[in-house]
Amino acid sequence: MTDKTTVLLVDDHAVVLEGYRRLLERTPDIAVVAEASNGDDAYRRFVELSPDVVVMDITLPGIGGIEVARRMLARRPDARIVMFSMHEDVVFSSRALQTGARGYVTKSSAPDVLVEAVRLVAAGKLYISHDMAQELAVQMLPGNENPLQALSPREFEVFRLLVGGHSVGEIAKILSLSYKTVANHQWNIRQKLDVSNTAQVVRMAMTHGVIDANPEATVLADK
Repeated sequence: MTDKTTVLLVDDHAVVLEGYRRLLERTPDIAVVAEASNGDDAYRRFVELSPDVVVMDITLPGIGGIEVARRMLARRPDARIVMFSMHEDVVFSSRALQTGARGYVTKSSAPDVLVEAVRLVAAGKLYISHDMAQELAVQMLPGNENPLQALSPREFEVFRLLVGGHSVGEIAKILSLSYKTVANHQWNIRQKLDVSNTAQVVRMAMTHGVIDANPEATVLADK
């Protein structure tokens, strides 16, 4: 009898967790050994259980999925992570793959796509859902560069939290950094994106799909 592929499933929506757990567990060669609803809990369960594959949403409360993936890979470089997200902008998929994730699947994909991704990533292969693979190819064409690609991994995480409504002080606590370090990242972000205030940062985030393009969705002040 072949051993099952063990999976840690991470999403901050209970209904989503339940649905995808049932989907994966209907597959005889996959077993969901744990679930988590935030980045801190996901990392703790990863350390405790050492699952074969982590299936993780990018958008999590507090520490985002890409930052959690970075920490997992720092602890265990052979970790096999599939990012599973509603985000279809290439800035997220390219960031996830640059961090070391082995797969990226959008939630708009057919259910069987996630099962296929888990199997292939568990076998040591790379998997990108077809819709994102096409978008990534287009992004590589001259003239299609995304300005957010200029941000370092840490700057992108700070950027994501800033446009999510967190102050510099709150981000420092979430990422276990000093206030000064986060403030420096904020300054670097504005320089690289050629913006002068938080409102412009938010507009850029809306343009590139980091947050919903709803002017009332995120209200920020320079903090």
